[in-house]
Amino acid sequence: MAKVAFLGLGVMGFPMAGHLAAAGHEVTVYNRTAAKANAWVAKHGGRAAATPREAALGQDFVMACVGNDDDLRGVCVGADGAFAGMTKVAVFVDHTTVSALVTREMFAAAAAVGVGFVDAPVSGGQAGAENGALSVMCGGVAGDYAAAEAVIAAYAKVCKHLGDSGSGQIAKMMNQICIAGLVQGLAEALAFGEKAGMDGKAVVEVISGGAAGSWQMNNRHKSMLDEHFTHGFAVDWMRKDLGICLATANEIGASLPVTALIDQFYKDVQNMGGGRWDTSSLIKRLK
Repeated sequence: MAKVAFLGLGVMGFPMAGHLAAAGHEVTVYNRTAAKANAWVAKHGGRAAATPREAALGQDFVMACVGNDDDLRGVCVGADGAFAGMTKVAVFVDHTTVSALVTREMFAAAAAVGVGFVDAPVSGGQAGAENGALSVMCGGVAGDYAAAEAVIAAYAKVCKHLGDSGSGQIAKMMNQICIAGLVQGLAEALAFGEKAGMDGKAVVEVISGGAAGSWQMNNRHKSMLDEHFTHGFAVDWMRKDLGICLATANEIGASLPVTALIDQFYKDVQNMGGGRWDTSSLIKRLK
């Protein structure tokens, strides 16, 4: 069992840290809103720290799941950042979806103080975090990954090292690109069927077992048809992720025409007041 700090207790981080505690690890948590850290301790035990540096002191591993590039920098560097409190044998594991640029920046900052850094974004949403069944895509030094793999296993269904620093984030971008196209295709099919007078749920029961079947179809067709958009990943966060994808595509000279279009469709949903709706709300703009 390891001594682990977990930074960021949102809808993903809160249950992920809980799985670490349930697995028997000694867990210290930090959250920008202290009340949430105290609530986690009340539920799972362990202790809460006032700063990322305090949380990281004496830990074997420091896990983070925060919001964006700036949030990651905020918990990593500076006088109160985790790197200032970590020992040279410790490894920082970042589960945030951020740019590969900031990942490599933090990797270099960690290396400068003798700390390991693994980028390890996750897929599986809130349900995956709560059920301990996330897919974890990792980049960084192979030895750092190997050290952290058994700890990550507390909340992972699958975990794989994919290459040098930033490789995990590139894999997560590929994941989001796939999701964007699948959700839009499903939304169009269901809206089309509704206009044609079909029973969407009955049709999905038939076609989900064939070549059209997908996780999105199985898990999001009902929320689309019922216009119940309180499940899973929010539109605001999807636009953040797609923005990272599009910026990276511009940097490397890749073409993402469908992703760029669907990003604008999500902008339409935001303009409808749906920024906190889940991603299946793409069907709303078609109606």
